[in-house]
Amino acid sequence: MRIAGRQTGIAALAVCIAFGGVCGCNRRTTETIAVIPQTEGSLRWEAAHVGAEEAVQNKPAFIYWNAPMREDDVEAQIAVVDRVASGNYQGLVLAPDQALALMTPVRRAVALGMPTVVIGSPLGMPPDGNLFYILNDNETGGRMAAQRAGEILHGSGTIAILGIDPDLIGIMDRTRVFESVLAQQYPQVLVVEKRLGSLNVPHEQQVAEETVNSHPDLDMIVAMTGPSLGGTLTAVNAVAAARHIRIIGFDVDGWPPPFTDNPGLDCIIQEDTRTMGRDAVSLILRRLAGQPVEAQKLISPVMITRDNVGSASMRRMSSQDWTLGRIRWSRIQ
Repeated sequence: MRIAGRQTGIAALAVCIAFGGVCGCNRRTTETIAVIPQTEGSLRWEAAHVGAEEAVQNKPAFIYWNAPMREDDVEAQIAVVDRVASGNYQGLVLAPDQALALMTPVRRAVALGMPTVVIGSPLGMPPDGNLFYILNDNETGGRMAAQRAGEILHGSGTIAILGIDPDLIGIMDRTRVFESVLAQQYPQVLVVEKRLGSLNVPHEQQVAEETVNSHPDLDMIVAMTGPSLGGTLTAVNAVAAARHIRIIGFDVDGWPPPFTDNPGLDCIIQEDTRTMGRDAVSLILRRLAGQPVEAQKLISPVMITRDNVGSASMRRMSSQDWTLGRIRWSRIQ
């Protein structure tokens, strides 16, 4: 009877192994973490993809990558978040296209017990429980842009601020600090135009053209978002190529930045999405392992200029090195 009992136990163990947990004796050995950036096909967010893959190298975890086709397709991003929250995923990393609209789906994910890390720009809700933030330091970015503007204008001139997006808290923060630092340190540099922006490049181009035509003595444009920068560069080349308008931009989507074709482009303040993607996935893995994690972290942006664009640090930040492998592509159905 002892031999029969032992044989029965071995057979039961074999069934458990074969059917992966039917008997409750097998645990999940891999984690799948969903990473949802603002859009796909953007080199800025593909750098975050590289960072996310870095975080799972040599670990029993995989990255599921999905995103809207356009940054302004908020409904598509909400749909992806909802599918992830109700699917077989163990964590979520999200770069929201809009702060207010993404709050409800994020609340649903967190309520279901899913560790969720918001990267880039924050939502209007504090970190709590399973909600964490790894954010671009937008206040530092605004300060860097203001100091650069004052220096290259030698403390006197006129500026237009474009791309002020009220749907993204981070953009409002960088704009607020930019104006505050400029007023305190360079009072003779005057902001003569401020325009709300969107994530639509053709619209931003139209706004930039209107601004340039309305201010024949404009010295500088500061474009607060990547779409605004793209629209501004096209507009200046089209309607004001002969004028010496300097441009400071944020968050270029292509690499290398278009310094060669745009002589007025002075610098770009770039968020480090690669580091944000890596740190967000690492946080989730530590959380799942029961280790302590910090509720919020700020990642400093960097200033890209003609002088440093070819440096090793800039190349690494924007790297599209896919030798990491295990990339899982998917599209919204």
